[in-house]
Parts: sequence; structure tokens; C-alpha cells
Amino acid sequence: MELHVKRDHSTGGQYPNRARMLISCPDGPGIVAAVSHFLYQQGANIVQSDQYTMDPDGGMFFMRVEFDLPKLDERLDEVRSIFGGVAERFKMDWQIFNVSYKKKLAIFVSKEDHCLVELLWQWQAGDLDADIALVVSNHTDMQAYVESFGIPFHHIPVTADTKAEAEQRQLEVIGDNIDVIILARYMQIISPSFIEHYRHRIINIHHSFLPAFVGGKPYAQAYQRGVKIIGATAHYVTEELDGGPIIEQDVQRVSHSDDVSELKRIGRTIERVVLARAVKWHIEDRILVHHNKTVVFN
Repeated sequence: MELHVKRDHSTGGQYPNRARMLISCPDGPGIVAAVSHFLYQQGANIVQSDQYTMDPDGGMFFMRVEFDLPKLDERLDEVRSIFGGVAERFKMDWQIFNVSYKKKLAIFVSKEDHCLVELLWQWQAGDLDADIALVVSNHTDMQAYVESFGIPFHHIPVTADTKAEAEQRQLEVIGDNIDVIILARYMQIISPSFIEHYRHRIINIHHSFLPAFVGGKPYAQAYQRGVKIIGATAHYVTEELDGGPIIEQDVQRVSHSDDVSELKRIGRTIERVVLARAVKWHIEDRILVHHNKTVVFN
């Protein structure tokens, strides 16, 4: 799918032989040495390595490695196959990504545009090194704006009676090549069957008042309670509503002089920044999920 906006700030373009490896496994001696030795044997040069252990005595170990490997495109399948032996020895869950491959994003949006606009602006500026393949919405408000970027826009209305059919249509337009779905203030609950298709690959943003201010008009509720801090949370979507693994959060102090409109304005700014950070970290392979928590190498 050809997109009309040309960008040339890609990390993959600068480093065509660069790969990233993500590893999670039970902690124990020799993991770093084994990974490093394996990459050395393949002729790879490690350019960055981050590790974290939950508990040195029987906990989980997490690792992210960036490395350069000559003729990566030709050798990547072979490297993955050979590394399987190392992974089996340490009971690893692992992935190796080719940095030059741009992840394909699908953005879901309703009527509020601030998070979508931020993502499109960062993408156009080259700060979001991915391909926005399409935008899906249950309203047409953002159609002209999205299409001005040369990005396909799909209007799929959703009602209580047509939700299952709408989700089936969404899966059809997404196809099999989308790496991550971003809910940029998409005001519909995602069904468990849809989530199962994209486990830990759907990112949502919401205000951080939950669960204190549930339901409608959270900023009005916050104003009535005289809150002093507002914020936003980006997280992976799970079957538990707004209860998935948290990727990023941020807050800002407010005062009694801020009315509901000002709280909304501040909240929108936090939401757009927090969501963009979470998406950026995901496409840069910086996140490992363990149960309902994340390890973010940022």
C-alpha cells in the first residue's frame, strides 16, 4: 500500500543491517554471556544492550539487544533458526526484529481528534518510524483530514445491534499485515474475540481518573471534587476494561482556578503526548509484557 507522504528519517534506512532482540526467561547465570557469544559467533556487533531482573533468586530476566549483522536480510532466518538452540536451553520467549522493516499501524478514532492529529504529525515529521496503513472510525468527522495525508480512511458505524458485524468488517479491512492497533480516543469497547487476534498489540489511552471517576464527564467529576493532579495512561488492551498492562503515564498539577474546559484542554495535551510515547516505544521494540505488567527499556 503506497502512502503519499514521503519521509526519510527512518532508523532502518540509516542502519539497514540492524536488528533488535527481545528476550524474557527465568533468571539464572550465563544468559548475557550466551547471547553475547552467539552474536559474536554470527559476526554481529552489539550496539546497545539493556537487561532487567525481577529477582536474582528465581525471578524473571528481561533483555533487549540491538546489533548490526552484515547481510542481515539474507541471514536473518538462519540466525533465528540457530538461536533457537540457545533459547531452548534457557527457556526463553524471544523475538528478533529487522529494524529496516517498518511496523504497520492501524488507528481507530471516534470524534475527538487530538490523539490522532499528534500521531499523524509525528509520522509526517519522521519521529514515528512506522507506516500508518489505515484509519478506522465509527464517524466521518476525520475523513477529509486523514485522506489529506494519503492514508485510507474506513468509516464503519457501530451500534449495539451491529457491533459484531462491525468488528468483523474491521478485521476484514485491517487484513493480516497490521502489527499494532492504536485506539486514539476510540469510544467503543473492544470485544474479547477481537482482542485475542491482537494480544498485546492494541494500545489504548484514557484519563487517569479511573477508577475514581468512572462513567461520563470525568473532567466535570474531577472539577467538582477539586482534584489537584490530572493525567493519562496508555496501556495494552485486555478483556478487563482499562485494566491491561500499563506502558506509560504522565500527570500535571492543576488548581482551583482551572474550570472544566481548562481541565479538558490540559488533559488532551497529556493524552496525546502519553499515547505517542507508548506507540513510539512499541514500534521500537522497547516493551516486554509479563503477566499484567510491562518492562519498558526507554
